[in-house]
Amino acid sequence: MALIHGWASNRNDFDAVTDHLPENCRVLAIDLAEHGESRSARDAWTMEEFARDVVAVLEAESVNTCVVAGHSLGGAVAVEVGRLLPGTVSHVVALDALHYLSLFPALSEEQTDAALRVLREDFSAGVRGLVEAGSPPGTDTALKDAYFEKMISVRQPAGLRSIEGLVHWDMDAALRPTVQPITVFAIRDLLTQEAVDRYGDRFDIVPVELGGHNFPMEAPEATAKLLVTVGTE
Repeated sequence: MALIHGWASNRNDFDAVTDHLPENCRVLAIDLAEHGESRSARDAWTMEEFARDVVAVLEAESVNTCVVAGHSLGGAVAVEVGRLLPGTVSHVVALDALHYLSLFPALSEEQTDAALRVLREDFSAGVRGLVEAGSPPGTDTALKDAYFEKMISVRQPAGLRSIEGLVHWDMDAALRPTVQPITVFAIRDLLTQEAVDRYGDRFDIVPVELGGHNFPMEAPEATAKLLVTVGTE
């Protein structure tokens, strides 16, 4: 199983999750370029370029078949990995990803500019807005502050450029050649009926109540159980 973290995060987010996976489950948690321990001098920050990095790891590790699971931005990368490796990836899993219509599918230039304007003009305020958007009502303020402090420290230009790549990603175009089944585990309070109506026939959308957008860190044991369910189908 390959695990791909979200934006402004790193592979350590999955440490507690992997502790609850079966001992016979081989797990590769991967740092995306300029996240965690990864370093890069690249100019391209698209979801496909991130996916090529993941593909390189899978090929270097001689992985013949695997489930690829991604959290948030990592869900988009997981779709691209499935598209690039149709014979290797058996299932794509999105952990609270792909169902946000403010990011997916491809936006118009006007919508893209609006989505990125706050981050470009006031990165701190933009990150705070992302944290708030991913936090259901009642989320502990200290927890939100911890997420904010972690995300605001993302290295640049990777931080801004990678989220620009996400906003410019055309999910519908990426899905057309993707052959694997896709399961989306979505936080119920953050899932809209509009997203279900639009993509319910393309994804297996499973509402979960495990906290907020960062539920793999908030509920690692339950997240592991979800991944095992998909991985043993």
